[in-house]
Amino acid sequence: MHIFRRTPYICPSCTHKFLINVSNRLPIHSVSKVARQASRSYSNASISAKPFRLAIIGSGPAGFYSAYRVMQKLQNATVDMYEHLPVPYGLVRFGVAPDHPEVKNCEDKFEEVASSPRFNFIGNVNIGHDIPLASLTPHYDAILFAYGASKDKRLGIPGEDLQGVYSARAFVGWYNGLPEYAHIAPQLDAGEQAVVVGQGNVALDVARILLSGVDALRKTDITEQALETLSRSRVKSVKVVGRRGPMQAAFTIKEVRELMNLPSVSFRPIDSSLFPPDITKLPRVQKRIAQVLVKGSSSPSSSSARSWDLSFLMSPKSFNASPSDAHALSSMDFEKTQFASDSDPFDRNAKVEPTGNILTVPAFLAFRSVGYKSEGLPDFEALGVPFDDRTGIIPNDAYGRVINPEIGPGALTAGHVPGMYCAGWVKRGPTGVIASTMDDAFVSADVISKDWEQQASFLNSEFGGSSGRGWEGLKGEAINKGLRPVSWKDWKRIDAVEKEKGAKLGKEREKFTSVEDMLRVLDS
Repeated sequence: MHIFRRTPYICPSCTHKFLINVSNRLPIHSVSKVARQASRSYSNASISAKPFRLAIIGSGPAGFYSAYRVMQKLQNATVDMYEHLPVPYGLVRFGVAPDHPEVKNCEDKFEEVASSPRFNFIGNVNIGHDIPLASLTPHYDAILFAYGASKDKRLGIPGEDLQGVYSARAFVGWYNGLPEYAHIAPQLDAGEQAVVVGQGNVALDVARILLSGVDALRKTDITEQALETLSRSRVKSVKVVGRRGPMQAAFTIKEVRELMNLPSVSFRPIDSSLFPPDITKLPRVQKRIAQVLVKGSSSPSSSSARSWDLSFLMSPKSFNASPSDAHALSSMDFEKTQFASDSDPFDRNAKVEPTGNILTVPAFLAFRSVGYKSEGLPDFEALGVPFDDRTGIIPNDAYGRVINPEIGPGALTAGHVPGMYCAGWVKRGPTGVIASTMDDAFVSADVISKDWEQQASFLNSEFGGSSGRGWEGLKGEAINKGLRPVSWKDWKRIDAVEKEKGAKLGKEREKFTSVEDMLRVLDS
């Protein structure tokens, strides 16, 4: 028997509080505590009489770690993973900086998952577009949305579409071979000054790639197209700009230290008033970052060919066109900000306010790096799956159960959409690193497994259960629509050719940058 209690849920889009039913399947604790408890008390795989069929939408870390965990917990679970590209791994392949190959070691675990006979990879099939989401529901017991954040946030200021203005996501995707951005051809020879708006790790990745010597990148898996363009770059100075101060910046110590250690790249010192008088009294993480920032670069400006700086208390107001070319960027306007009178400037959550003072900064290249955003799938509304367009997440109970504020039974105003779950960035927003994504995926997977064990409502429960056919029940529809599904075996053929191409160039792999070229390997 399930014991339910009424628990408040606050909708992130309208901040209204609803009551949802939370059963004794998992107690209300912090997410990290749930993960620890689940690993201790629910560590052995279980067998239930009925096979479990799960569809996962998305093949990045959230999807693979969820698949691993569910298959570990439920011995009779079969997982079908759908990916809109012919190749797997999501941001591990297309978002991790090429000079950080160690971050991609998680692919070894994903290979292990994919080797299971209970796992199917279905690439080159875009669920919600090529095949309606509704076509999946008869054949699965549950669907896990783990498709990440496919769009970047805009600043919404004048001139954002000028030539020379790029999103950091597009730039990162371009040098990592993401087909969507293979065409952008950034004009790195337009001038010597570049500006990056935002101070997270992606912003520092962009700055580091712009400032690194091309020879240092040749042995990475950065695309040859990107290397050729970077070799013609005229960029000598990169300004990384944030609205608040160094104590509120989102980058990690690893990223900032790497920039400080780039050979022949100097760092312009930060105004000492932005640090507390005694930085040793700061919390450990902030203290270590502050020490690196105060110490600065190992390369003196007098002997450095390139430089960078972190500019604080500046809010972007406009991208400005060149007087000689109305379509090309030549400068940016920023409004100076100041810490609010009731804020501690050395607190992580300090707030700032505008001053009205405008500063114009020369810029022939500009990159906005102010966050990624997920999008809802076309069939969501018809299937009762809500989506918060403002925050870019699927409303959920923090454990991964999709919550609809309008379907609560009886006096409850919100309830779990049966069989619908989420994990990763589409669940909690585009934050964290691969390790935190793994923890989050384990929480969602443990909830799915526990719900199945305790016979909660899943897809088709009222009709006696799903067909259990999974991908086999959809394959005919895909073929009839002229789709070319890519299996894991097919991906390994693409993988082998990329590595073969890379070996000839003295690096790990040379990625295909178009879907057509990927599929051509399979048809040769």
